[in-house]
Amino acid sequence: MNYQKIISQIYNKILLEENKGTIPTYIPELARISPEKFGVYFLNLNQTQIGKGDFQEKFSIQSITKVLSMTMAYRELGNDLWKRVGIESSGTSFNSLVQLEADNGIPRNPLINAGAIVVCDILLSVLKNPQEDFLKFVQDVTNNSSINYSLRVANSEKSVGYRNFALCYYIKSLGNIKNNPIDVLDFYFKLCSIEMNCQELAHTFSFLANDGVKPHDGQRILTEIQTKRVNAIMQTCGFYDESGEFAFRVGLPGKSGVGGGIVSVMPNQYSIAVWSPLLNEKGNSYRGMKFLEKFTTQTRISVF
Repeated sequence: MNYQKIISQIYNKILLEENKGTIPTYIPELARISPEKFGVYFLNLNQTQIGKGDFQEKFSIQSITKVLSMTMAYRELGNDLWKRVGIESSGTSFNSLVQLEADNGIPRNPLINAGAIVVCDILLSVLKNPQEDFLKFVQDVTNNSSINYSLRVANSEKSVGYRNFALCYYIKSLGNIKNNPIDVLDFYFKLCSIEMNCQELAHTFSFLANDGVKPHDGQRILTEIQTKRVNAIMQTCGFYDESGEFAFRVGLPGKSGVGGGIVSVMPNQYSIAVWSPLLNEKGNSYRGMKFLEKFTTQTRISVF
Protein backbone atom coordinates (compact mmCIF):
# COMPACT_ATOMS: atom_id res chain seq x y z
CA MET A 1 0.00 0.00 0.00
CA ASN A 2 1.29 3.45 -0.91
CA TYR A 3 0.94 5.16 2.47
CA GLN A 4 2.99 8.14 1.29
CA LYS A 5 0.53 8.89 -1.50
CA ILE A 6 -2.56 8.36 0.68
CA ILE A 7 -1.27 10.54 3.54
CA SER A 8 -0.16 13.33 1.18
CA GLN A 9 -3.48 13.38 -0.67
CA ILE A 10 -5.56 13.49 2.52
CA TYR A 11 -3.31 16.09 4.15
CA ASN A 12 -3.37 18.39 1.11
CA LYS A 13 -7.13 18.06 0.72
CA ILE A 14 -7.83 18.90 4.36
CA LEU A 15 -5.41 21.81 4.19
CA LEU A 16 -7.59 23.40 1.50
CA GLU A 17 -10.84 22.90 3.44
CA GLU A 18 -12.31 25.09 6.14
CA ASN A 19 -10.49 24.78 9.47
CA LYS A 20 -13.25 24.82 12.05
CA GLY A 21 -13.14 24.77 15.83
CA THR A 22 -11.83 26.79 18.72
CA ILE A 23 -8.62 27.14 20.71
CA PRO A 24 -8.97 26.10 24.40
CA THR A 25 -8.55 29.58 25.84
CA TYR A 26 -9.20 28.36 29.39
CA ILE A 27 -5.53 27.33 29.46
CA PRO A 28 -3.74 30.62 28.72
CA GLU A 29 -0.55 29.08 27.27
CA LEU A 30 -2.50 26.98 24.76
CA ALA A 31 -4.33 30.09 23.51
CA ARG A 32 -1.05 31.38 22.08
CA ILE A 33 -0.65 28.57 19.52
CA SER A 34 -1.34 29.34 15.85
CA PRO A 35 -4.61 27.67 14.80
CA GLU A 36 -3.16 26.87 11.37
CA LYS A 37 -0.56 24.40 12.63
CA PHE A 38 -1.14 20.95 11.13
CA GLY A 39 1.19 17.97 11.35
CA VAL A 40 0.95 14.24 10.68
CA TYR A 41 3.42 11.43 11.33
CA PHE A 42 2.99 7.77 10.39
CA LEU A 43 5.19 4.96 11.72
CA ASN A 44 4.76 1.45 10.37
CA LEU A 45 6.22 -1.41 12.40
CA ASN A 46 8.38 -2.25 9.39
CA GLN A 47 9.92 1.20 10.02
CA THR A 48 8.22 3.02 7.14
CA GLN A 49 8.10 6.62 8.39
CA ILE A 50 6.14 9.46 6.79
CA GLY A 51 5.83 13.04 8.07
CA LYS A 52 3.73 15.89 6.69
CA GLY A 53 3.44 19.53 7.66
CA ASP A 54 4.34 20.63 11.20
CA PHE A 55 5.17 17.11 12.39
CA GLN A 56 8.45 18.16 14.02
CA GLU A 57 7.06 21.08 16.04
CA LYS A 58 6.52 20.34 19.72
CA PHE A 59 3.15 20.93 21.38
CA SER A 60 1.57 20.21 24.75
CA ILE A 61 0.22 16.66 24.54
CA GLN A 62 -2.02 17.21 27.57
CA SER A 63 -4.38 14.26 28.21
CA ILE A 64 -2.51 11.97 25.83
CA THR A 65 -0.05 11.57 28.71
CA LYS A 66 -2.80 9.85 30.71
CA VAL A 67 -2.25 6.69 28.67
CA LEU A 68 1.39 6.67 29.79
CA SER A 69 0.59 7.28 33.47
CA MET A 70 -2.04 4.51 33.28
CA THR A 71 0.56 2.25 31.66
CA MET A 72 3.08 2.91 34.42
CA ALA A 73 0.50 2.37 37.17
CA TYR A 74 -0.65 -0.85 35.47
CA ARG A 75 2.94 -2.11 35.42
CA GLU A 76 3.32 -1.32 39.11
CA LEU A 77 -0.04 -2.57 40.44
CA GLY A 78 -1.27 -5.06 37.87
CA ASN A 79 -5.01 -5.71 38.09
CA ASP A 80 -5.19 -4.03 41.52
CA LEU A 81 -5.24 -0.77 39.56
CA TRP A 82 -8.88 -1.42 38.63
CA LYS A 83 -9.90 -1.36 42.30
CA ARG A 84 -9.16 2.38 42.33
CA VAL A 85 -10.36 3.37 38.85
CA GLY A 86 -12.90 1.86 36.48
CA ILE A 87 -12.76 0.80 32.83
CA GLU A 88 -16.08 2.11 31.52
CA SER A 89 -16.70 5.00 29.15
CA SER A 90 -17.98 7.96 31.16
CA GLY A 91 -20.47 9.42 28.69
CA THR A 92 -19.81 12.83 30.24
CA SER A 93 -17.25 15.57 29.66
CA PHE A 94 -13.62 14.96 30.60
CA ASN A 95 -13.78 17.18 33.73
CA SER A 96 -17.22 16.16 35.00
CA LEU A 97 -17.93 15.67 38.71
CA VAL A 98 -21.44 14.28 38.38
CA GLN A 99 -20.70 10.55 38.54
CA LEU A 100 -18.27 10.54 41.43
CA GLU A 101 -20.79 10.57 44.28
CA ALA A 102 -22.87 7.77 42.79
CA ASP A 103 -19.70 5.77 42.12
CA ASN A 104 -18.27 6.31 45.65
CA GLY A 105 -15.24 8.24 44.38
CA ILE A 106 -14.17 5.61 41.82
CA PRO A 107 -13.69 7.42 38.48
CA ARG A 108 -15.21 5.69 35.47
CA ASN A 109 -11.85 5.27 33.68
CA PRO A 110 -8.19 6.41 33.85
CA LEU A 111 -8.43 8.75 30.84
CA ILE A 112 -10.86 11.32 32.21
CA ASN A 113 -9.47 13.95 34.56
CA ALA A 114 -10.79 12.31 37.72
CA GLY A 115 -9.30 8.97 36.75
CA ALA A 116 -5.93 10.45 35.83
CA ILE A 117 -5.85 12.30 39.16
CA VAL A 118 -6.36 8.99 41.00
CA VAL A 119 -3.59 7.41 38.87
CA CYS A 120 -1.28 10.28 39.90
CA ASP A 121 -2.13 9.55 43.54
CA ILE A 122 -1.24 5.88 42.99
CA LEU A 123 2.10 6.77 41.40
CA LEU A 124 2.89 9.14 44.27
CA SER A 125 2.44 6.19 46.63
CA VAL A 126 4.48 3.60 44.71
CA LEU A 127 7.34 5.61 43.18
CA LYS A 128 10.33 6.88 45.11
CA ASN A 129 10.65 10.11 43.10
CA PRO A 130 7.34 10.27 41.21
CA GLN A 131 7.91 13.25 38.91
CA GLU A 132 11.46 12.21 38.03
CA ASP A 133 10.60 8.52 37.71
CA PHE A 134 7.62 9.16 35.48
CA LEU A 135 9.58 11.48 33.20
CA LYS A 136 12.35 8.88 32.89
CA PHE A 137 9.73 6.28 32.00
CA VAL A 138 8.32 8.50 29.24
CA GLN A 139 11.82 9.30 27.94
CA ASP A 140 12.60 5.58 27.86
CA VAL A 141 9.40 4.66 26.03
CA THR A 142 9.99 7.49 23.53
CA ASN A 143 13.71 6.71 23.28
CA ASN A 144 14.36 10.42 23.66
CA SER A 145 16.01 11.92 26.74
CA SER A 146 15.05 15.46 25.68
CA ILE A 147 11.34 14.94 26.45
CA ASN A 148 10.42 17.15 29.38
CA TYR A 149 7.70 18.87 31.34
CA SER A 150 6.84 22.45 30.44
CA LEU A 151 6.73 24.42 33.68
CA ARG A 152 5.22 27.32 31.74
CA VAL A 153 2.25 25.20 30.64
CA ALA A 154 1.94 23.45 34.02
CA ASN A 155 1.79 26.75 35.90
CA SER A 156 -0.64 28.18 33.36
CA GLU A 157 -2.95 25.22 33.78
CA LYS A 158 -2.61 25.25 37.56
CA SER A 159 -3.55 28.93 37.71
CA VAL A 160 -7.00 28.19 36.24
CA GLY A 161 -7.46 24.54 37.23
CA TYR A 162 -10.32 25.10 39.67
CA ARG A 163 -12.39 22.15 38.49
CA ASN A 164 -9.42 19.78 38.80
CA PHE A 165 -8.89 21.05 42.35
CA ALA A 166 -12.58 20.35 43.02
CA LEU A 167 -12.29 16.85 41.54
CA CYS A 168 -9.25 15.97 43.63
CA TYR A 169 -10.65 17.25 46.92
CA TYR A 170 -14.01 15.61 46.28
CA ILE A 171 -12.37 12.24 45.56
CA LYS A 172 -10.27 12.75 48.70
CA SER A 173 -13.47 13.26 50.71
CA LEU A 174 -14.72 9.92 49.38
CA GLY A 175 -11.51 8.13 50.39
CA ASN A 176 -9.93 7.40 47.01
CA ILE A 177 -7.04 9.90 47.27
CA LYS A 178 -4.40 8.82 49.80
CA ASN A 179 -1.82 11.60 49.46
CA ASN A 180 -1.96 15.35 49.99
CA PRO A 181 -4.20 16.75 47.23
CA ILE A 182 -1.75 19.61 46.58
CA ASP A 183 1.01 17.08 45.81
CA VAL A 184 -1.33 15.03 43.63
CA LEU A 185 -2.44 18.07 41.65
CA ASP A 186 1.10 19.38 41.23
CA PHE A 187 2.06 16.02 39.70
CA TYR A 188 -1.09 16.00 37.55
CA PHE A 189 -0.47 19.45 36.07
CA LYS A 190 3.18 18.56 35.37
CA LEU A 191 2.15 15.30 33.73
CA CYS A 192 -0.25 17.09 31.38
CA SER A 193 2.40 19.64 30.41
CA ILE A 194 4.75 17.21 28.65
CA GLU A 195 5.63 18.38 25.15
CA MET A 196 6.26 16.23 22.08
CA ASN A 197 5.95 16.53 18.34
CA CYS A 198 3.99 14.15 16.10
CA GLN A 199 7.10 12.12 15.30
CA GLU A 200 7.94 11.60 18.96
CA LEU A 201 4.33 10.82 19.80
CA ALA A 202 4.02 8.12 17.14
CA HIS A 203 7.27 6.53 18.35
CA THR A 204 6.08 6.73 21.97
CA PHE A 205 2.88 4.80 21.26
CA SER A 206 4.44 2.25 18.91
CA PHE A 207 4.80 -0.28 21.76
CA LEU A 208 0.99 -0.39 21.95
CA ALA A 209 0.92 -1.38 18.27
CA ASN A 210 3.58 -4.04 18.92
CA ASP A 211 2.09 -6.23 21.68
CA GLY A 212 3.69 -4.12 24.42
CA VAL A 213 7.25 -4.23 23.05
CA LYS A 214 9.23 -1.18 21.91
CA PRO A 215 10.03 -1.80 18.24
CA HIS A 216 13.41 -0.07 18.24
CA ASP A 217 15.08 -2.11 20.99
CA GLY A 218 12.79 -5.05 21.85
CA GLN A 219 12.20 -3.92 25.45
CA ARG A 220 8.86 -5.09 26.85
CA ILE A 221 6.77 -2.34 28.46
CA LEU A 222 3.54 -4.30 29.04
CA THR A 223 2.51 -7.93 28.69
CA GLU A 224 0.44 -8.84 25.65
CA ILE A 225 -2.77 -9.05 27.69
CA GLN A 226 -2.05 -5.72 29.42
CA THR A 227 -1.43 -4.13 26.01
CA LYS A 228 -4.73 -5.47 24.73
CA ARG A 229 -6.51 -3.95 27.73
CA VAL A 230 -4.83 -0.56 27.43
CA ASN A 231 -5.79 -0.48 23.76
CA ALA A 232 -9.35 -1.45 24.68
CA ILE A 233 -9.57 1.44 27.16
CA MET A 234 -8.24 3.84 24.52
CA GLN A 235 -10.84 2.53 22.06
CA THR A 236 -13.77 3.01 24.45
CA CYS A 237 -12.59 5.98 26.54
CA GLY A 238 -9.84 7.83 24.66
CA PHE A 239 -12.01 10.65 23.29
CA TYR A 240 -14.21 11.51 26.28
CA ASP A 241 -17.89 11.65 25.29
CA GLU A 242 -16.93 11.40 21.61
CA SER A 243 -15.29 7.98 22.02
CA GLY A 244 -18.19 6.18 20.36
CA GLU A 245 -18.09 8.59 17.44
CA PHE A 246 -14.34 8.04 17.00
CA ALA A 247 -14.78 4.26 17.09
CA PHE A 248 -17.60 4.56 14.55
CA ARG A 249 -15.78 6.88 12.13
CA VAL A 250 -12.11 5.94 12.61
CA GLY A 251 -12.07 2.51 14.25
CA LEU A 252 -8.70 2.68 16.01
CA PRO A 253 -7.61 2.78 19.66
CA GLY A 254 -6.35 6.26 20.38
CA LYS A 255 -6.14 9.25 22.68
CA SER A 256 -6.68 12.95 22.20
CA GLY A 257 -5.53 16.00 24.13
CA VAL A 258 -6.80 19.58 24.28
CA GLY A 259 -3.43 20.69 22.89
CA GLY A 260 -4.82 19.47 19.54
CA GLY A 261 -2.95 16.19 19.36
CA ILE A 262 -4.35 12.76 18.58
CA VAL A 263 -2.39 9.51 18.53
CA SER A 264 -3.83 6.21 17.34
CA VAL A 265 -2.52 2.68 16.83
CA MET A 266 -3.43 -0.21 14.61
CA PRO A 267 -2.28 -3.31 16.52
CA ASN A 268 0.51 -5.23 14.76
CA GLN A 269 0.76 -2.58 12.04
CA TYR A 270 1.36 1.09 12.85
CA SER A 271 1.04 4.14 15.05
CA ILE A 272 -0.01 7.55 13.73
CA ALA A 273 -0.04 11.01 15.33
CA VAL A 274 -1.88 14.11 14.14
CA TRP A 275 -1.74 17.66 15.50
CA SER A 276 -4.04 20.58 14.74
CA PRO A 277 -4.94 22.99 17.56
CA LEU A 278 -8.54 23.91 16.73
CA LEU A 279 -10.92 21.70 18.72
CA ASN A 280 -14.48 20.61 17.99
CA GLU A 281 -17.29 20.99 20.54
CA LYS A 282 -16.21 17.78 22.30
CA GLY A 283 -12.63 18.99 22.82
CA ASN A 284 -10.97 16.89 20.09
CA SER A 285 -8.90 18.19 17.16
CA TYR A 286 -11.21 19.05 14.24
CA ARG A 287 -8.64 18.40 11.53
CA GLY A 288 -7.16 15.45 13.42
CA MET A 289 -10.50 13.65 13.59
CA LYS A 290 -11.18 14.37 9.92
CA PHE A 291 -7.72 13.17 8.83
CA LEU A 292 -7.92 9.88 10.70
CA GLU A 293 -11.43 9.13 9.45
CA LYS A 294 -10.30 9.64 5.85
CA PHE A 295 -7.10 7.66 6.47
CA THR A 296 -8.81 4.50 7.75
CA THR A 297 -11.52 4.83 5.11
CA GLN A 298 -9.03 4.97 2.25
CA THR A 299 -6.65 2.31 3.62
CA ARG A 300 -9.58 0.10 4.70
CA ILE A 301 -7.55 -0.82 7.76
CA SER A 302 -9.09 -0.56 11.22
CA VAL A 303 -9.78 -2.89 14.14
CA PHE A 304 -13.32 -3.49 12.87
